[in-house]
Amino acid sequence: MRPVCLRCRRPEATCYCARLPRLETRTRVVFLQHPRERRVAIGTARMAHLSLPNSELHLGVDFTGHARLEALAANPGSVAVLFPGQGAMTLEQARAHPPEALIVVDGTWPLAKKVVKTNPLLASLPRIGFTPRRPSNYRIRAEPAEHCVSTIEAVVEVLGVLEEGDPARFDAMLHPFEFMVDTQLESQSHRDDPPRRRIFKSPWRPPLELRSLTEDFPRLVLLYAEANAHPLEEGIPPELVHLVACRPSTDEHFEALLAPRQPLARSTPLHTELPEEALRAGEDRDSALSRFEAFLRPDDVLAVWTTYALDLLWRDGVTRRAAANIRLATARALKGKAGGVEQAVPLLGAQLPRPWAPGRAGRRIQALEAVLRELIRRGLASHPPPPQR
Repeated sequence: MRPVCLRCRRPEATCYCARLPRLETRTRVVFLQHPRERRVAIGTARMAHLSLPNSELHLGVDFTGHARLEALAANPGSVAVLFPGQGAMTLEQARAHPPEALIVVDGTWPLAKKVVKTNPLLASLPRIGFTPRRPSNYRIRAEPAEHCVSTIEAVVEVLGVLEEGDPARFDAMLHPFEFMVDTQLESQSHRDDPPRRRIFKSPWRPPLELRSLTEDFPRLVLLYAEANAHPLEEGIPPELVHLVACRPSTDEHFEALLAPRQPLARSTPLHTELPEEALRAGEDRDSALSRFEAFLRPDDVLAVWTTYALDLLWRDGVTRRAAANIRLATARALKGKAGGVEQAVPLLGAQLPRPWAPGRAGRRIQALEAVLRELIRRGLASHPPPPQR
């Protein structure tokens, strides 16, 4: 067995303890960790706990009768739960009357939701929600949505506002996090054996090998979409607001801004990186989708990084067609997890084409094209075409 650091519980070769800062805070941070998350070697709650002397970590699902939690809840005006939901305060609202204690539920989204649902005491406390300043750097673990971040990234965001509005001071907590991510990716890049777990599950088509991408190249249409997305607890389904697509074989491009039919979520202009006025003044939905259907050919294959864009299209009634999993092909080329599409570009050594669309969607479709072209280049190198006669 490999020797393990008893403090961070990582293998000694990847121990991050020397990079942990020690940051004093007025806010008492109380981590409630689902037991399954404790077994995840690349979890971040313990990392955050070790960086914050004024913090504590408790393990469990049902905290009924938990003396510490009941003591905190006895003074609801001085404690808040970091968890999105209807009626959650923004960080700016919370800063006006900052809590003395911040409860942070740690686990995957379904596990964290279960902890909150199991404990009515948590549901009765004020909540804090936020929109992250930047996308998550958790490239070694899939997040359920673009706006989701790891536990340590969330704590850094919140404390940076609550503690005298000084986000830069808490960015030091991300140094061990970035080290862990980088060393994990480095380790994966040198693995010759196949991964022990499936990296990606494709519900619509078997995984594509590089040769298949090469053969399908003339029919591939790259696709990325952004949504008007409200917090899950509000029960408002996400709706398509920005759609970009390109056909690399002919360099044809498609873009549409679709006017939202539902109220515009506060976070939508932030995560799409588009002005609110532009989103509200978008094209009629039926007209935009008709243009997209006309852009497509009958035998086109939609190439995406995740299924999210496809889900948005199918929900709006776009004709279903074959789809290709670029993320899985990338992971196989890298012999490890691919992370986000923008992170995959330097990992593959791909060259970005010229930008042609605005916002985050513009960057993502640009990165997706760069990744695809590099995969095609590698596929052609592995399977050269037959000589012309």
